Amino acid sequence: MDKIILYHGSPNKEVVPQFGLGDDRHDYGRGFYLTDDIDLAKEWAVCRPGDSNGWVHQFELDLDGLEILDFGKYTVLAWLAELMKHREASDSKRYRMLSDKFIEKYGIDTASYDIMKGWRANASYFYIARSFVRDEVDVDILEELLDLGGLGIQYCIKTEKAYRNLREIQDGLLSVDYTQFNARYNERDITARERMKELIDSDRNRVTKVFSTLI
Repeated sequence: MDKIILYHGSPNKEVVPQFGLGDDRHDYGRGFYLTDDIDLAKEWAVCRPGDSNGWVHQFELDLDGLEILDFGKYTVLAWLAELMKHREASDSKRYRMLSDKFIEKYGIDTASYDIMKGWRANASYFYIARSFVRDEVDVDILEELLDLGGLGIQYCIKTEKAYRNLREIQDGLLSVDYTQFNARYNERDITARERMKELIDSDRNRVTKVFSTLI
């Protein structure tokens, strides 16, 4: 049986994953979010405003019998369509109308999957998303922009079956220093925005295959 180790960064020392909990407005909707990168988990544990230390919880996930939707096997447009189901890159009427058409064309039916795997949409993602839906970013540079963001890969536990296959490793709890890892999180975001802006403003961004022309 295939088992993997995943990490959950949180401001809370006590975390109990439960089916049905979570926020519908998160990247992949309601679920329990983890990553296989312990350093990213540490940053995510203290990314909220404040000065409190955070915690990284270590879990073992048994993949036996689980269906995983890996967005890395699809175009970046499929990932964006999934995010548009749950998060709004703009509050304009134009965006609301076009995003429904975009989701219909590029979205994936996720109902049969136990786990969703793909990029994490942090603050720098919204810089890309807003530019994209304003027709300011050519799709040919879109995936490179996301790579510049260092968004990291996350796993979202979606079904009761997947929750049953998830077990916290009791001696794997780690305390995370707020000052050190919040600074790393902010530095990553600032650097990402600078590199993204440079690429968007470059001649490589031909601005021909854009959001409104893709639907």
